[in-house]
Amino acid sequence: MPLRLDIKKQLSARSDRVKCTDLHPSEPWVLFGLYNGRLHVWNYETSQNVKTFEVSEMPVRSAKFVARKNWVITGSDDMFVRVYNYNTLEKVHALEAHTDYIRSVAVHPTQPLVLSCSDDMLIKLWDWEKKWQCVQTFEGHTHYVMQIMFNPKDTNTFASASLDRSIKVWQIGANVPNFTLVGHEKGVNAIDYFPGGDKPYLISGADDRLIKIWDYQTKACVQTLEGHSQNVTAGCFHHELPLILTGAEDGTIRLWHAVTYRLENTLNYGYERVWCLASRRGSNDIGVGFDEGAILL
Repeated sequence: MPLRLDIKKQLSARSDRVKCTDLHPSEPWVLFGLYNGRLHVWNYETSQNVKTFEVSEMPVRSAKFVARKNWVITGSDDMFVRVYNYNTLEKVHALEAHTDYIRSVAVHPTQPLVLSCSDDMLIKLWDWEKKWQCVQTFEGHTHYVMQIMFNPKDTNTFASASLDRSIKVWQIGANVPNFTLVGHEKGVNAIDYFPGGDKPYLISGADDRLIKIWDYQTKACVQTLEGHSQNVTAGCFHHELPLILTGAEDGTIRLWHAVTYRLENTLNYGYERVWCLASRRGSNDIGVGFDEGAILL
């Protein structure tokens, strides 16, 4: 049965290129990190831009809410990870984390740990209770590391996507990856873990214009989704509906059934290339960032 999807735009904002987005777990807030170095937080119930952070003079490629600390954490092209209190807007901490552009940051769901990854091909683990000390460096990728993601079902492990065409799965405390998933013919830009209870799945999107679904227990590629006409830049599982969402430089967001893998819908809002997607638990909301602005669905 096809899904009956009622897709409404809750918020749309024209802006400079949006490189990252995240949804707050309890407040009606969506954040957008921009190529111009700013970070905006919008209240999507009032359609108001409620907070603005002048992070850097270079692109902010990754930003995440840390609700338990009232923080937002950013990674940018000036190689710094910065931490802001989103209530007071003050900068809590800044650290020069890498020797090249920072592509992605990920926050551990319970422990005081943050991962960062970079064009320097490294992944680093930071502990904010140890004064933001780097407690581990993960080496193994041979090209830019584009995204990192903690496994929600086993938070001691995380996955990384790289332009070396591979996805690696790592364990905190281990120096080498647990395993490597290879199958894309070009660089991998995006990954996400299936948040539901039943399937040990991971999705990846790459410059070969394909999306792959992997079983990280058997290490097999379960399915390949074809349809985008340009590089796939973003992908995520919907937290509440059986949907896989993907975005690409062709300007479209595609919605695939997470069980049948059927293409359910293709959306194009005319905001040029898609760069990022975000979903959150307990909500149907989806944040999308484009060349020319941002939309919340």
